[in-house]
Amino acid sequence: QSGAPAPGVRTACTASAAPLIDLKGKKALVTGIANNRSIAWGIAQQLHAAGADIGIAFLPMNEKVEGKIKTLTEPLSPSLFVACDVQKPEDMENLFETVKKEWGQVDILIHCLAFADRNDLEGEFVNTSKAGFDLALGVSAYSLISLTKSLRPLMSSGSSVLTLSYLGAAKVVPNYNVMGVAKSALEAGVRYLAADLGPQGIRVNAISAGPIRTLASSAIGGIMKMIKHVEKVAPLRRTVTTTEVGNAAAFLCSPASSGITGQVIYVDSGYEIMGTGNLDAE
Repeated sequence: QSGAPAPGVRTACTASAAPLIDLKGKKALVTGIANNRSIAWGIAQQLHAAGADIGIAFLPMNEKVEGKIKTLTEPLSPSLFVACDVQKPEDMENLFETVKKEWGQVDILIHCLAFADRNDLEGEFVNTSKAGFDLALGVSAYSLISLTKSLRPLMSSGSSVLTLSYLGAAKVVPNYNVMGVAKSALEAGVRYLAADLGPQGIRVNAISAGPIRTLASSAIGGIMKMIKHVEKVAPLRRTVTTTEVGNAAAFLCSPASSGITGQVIYVDSGYEIMGTGNLDAE
């Protein structure tokens, strides 16, 4: 019959079709969860909802913080919970050995790590210190490279790496300063990693999320003004939620996006497309 789907091809109207986003049996390692406002937390929730087995790699600050993260993530029943400071080689080695022993594989790596000295996130970018520049680039950009390199032996065809960026990587955003340079390096890293790992069938992408009030973003001067500005200017007249970013992440880590790699996907209510913005709202 003309127009009939090929054998085995699912269609939207097939009542018995499996969910488009199905991550059952996938091992997903999530970094960067700090609290219930973290974008990483929104991503972890949606990966879990899609059926993924969740592992948590957290920054070992103190027992109180560790306890809060453990309590927060308990509903996800993480099968792996490991401390890791990406600036410490011994922690990176321990992460690899733990994942190898407990899981034996990594299907999904979520990189949600970014940090800069608060003093470098206000005022003029020209005043960025050398130490502050090195810190921001090391934690926010190089850590994607080091994590991917470390866990690459545990990945296989179909594995996916995903990181978080922001508009400040491509456009000037007041007070974003050195973090904008770090995110720009991060996005370039996504492209180069995608080229390196593509022949293995491993995909690498980034989500550039709209401004969300999180622990990390609170360090940026004027973040609430930026959020209100987005709500006035973005085509959808609102900013996004961590759940929406999580949904996009689940898609990018699933077979549904098997042809997408080396890309930066904007999840920002359309703000990135705007030129002059909504003049009536000014």
